[in-house]
Amino acid sequence: MSIWGSLIGGMVGFSLGGPFGMLLGSLIGGKISRARAGRSGNFGAFAQPQQIFALSLIVLSAKLSKADGQVSKEELVAVKDKLKIPEHEIEQVGKIFNKAKEESAGYEPYAQQIAQIYKNNPNVLEEVINILFYIAEADGNVSKSELNMMRHIAQIFGLNDSQFSAIKESRKSSDKLNPYVVLASKPDEDLSSIRKRYIQLSKENHPDLLISKGVPPEVIEESKKKMRAINSAWGQIQKLKNN
Repeated sequence: MSIWGSLIGGMVGFSLGGPFGMLLGSLIGGKISRARAGRSGNFGAFAQPQQIFALSLIVLSAKLSKADGQVSKEELVAVKDKLKIPEHEIEQVGKIFNKAKEESAGYEPYAQQIAQIYKNNPNVLEEVINILFYIAEADGNVSKSELNMMRHIAQIFGLNDSQFSAIKESRKSSDKLNPYVVLASKPDEDLSSIRKRYIQLSKENHPDLLISKGVPPEVIEESKKKMRAINSAWGQIQKLKNN
């Protein structure tokens, strides 16, 4: 079954709180009381990690689509097609997307709640940023406002500038990426030190590990692309160091 199936109704039985609880509560006609939805510490206590991740992507994608002041058709298509949302489930996903897009609340409260949920899994938080880049690239251009928003979300997540730059650089084709940026290293570092970082990043970004941490299989293809960028960067650095 797709992770997107019954996403709204499937979350009703979970202990919801914070902005996500308020958003879903408004969509299911008050089945979740405002008092319960207003609590910030319980969201995710019983929910499936993949459902939380999926919901996070929908909401932040909606906020991102407004970052440059316009919602392009390409970005909406990306949310549907690139996140592997089946046609028969697009209506309910669209309800969440549109509600998040139309509400006055900004992206910051959602980003803060996601950061709290995944505070012990920074690699999952990095993957959220990676997929947001994927959405932003859909219209062929990542605007300055979109880039600034994603950078701020990364900061809320507790990711440093090197981590954000590595994600951004890994989006490039292998012949255009800076291998040192991808591996968060410097040209003057010795090959042994860079290799240790390569091994660490390979483990942290392995698709199987990310799935076990809550990244849905439907979006894991972007993790595989990131993994290919990491491998390509290591290969390029080896050649540079050995010449």
